[in-house]
Amino acid sequence: MSSNLNLGSLSVVGAKIGAVFKRYGGVFFFLLFASVYAFVILRINTLSNVQADPSQATAKASAVMVPRIDAAAAKQLESLKDNSVNVQTLFEQNRTNPFQEP
Repeated sequence: MSSNLNLGSLSVVGAKIGAVFKRYGGVFFFLLFASVYAFVILRINTLSNVQADPSQATAKASAVMVPRIDAAAAKQLESLKDNSVNVQTLFEQNRTNPFQEP
């Protein structure tokens, strides 16, 4: 190694690198952009093909709370439906055409 390392020699090397970059800057930029783009595409491809672990899927599915209605509350709703004419018509209208607004 040379021990003649000083600020003057660094400026000469910097000037040479600057000239090369000025001449081939577009190519360097294109190569950088293309490599980042290729990396992103490969990473998306890798992550999109990942299969879920069945044990994890089962654990997640068992952790979901299933809504349940009390039998007494269901019986009370049915009795209210049977006693009210307005509620009966609402139930019947929604059964025949659920997308029609009242």
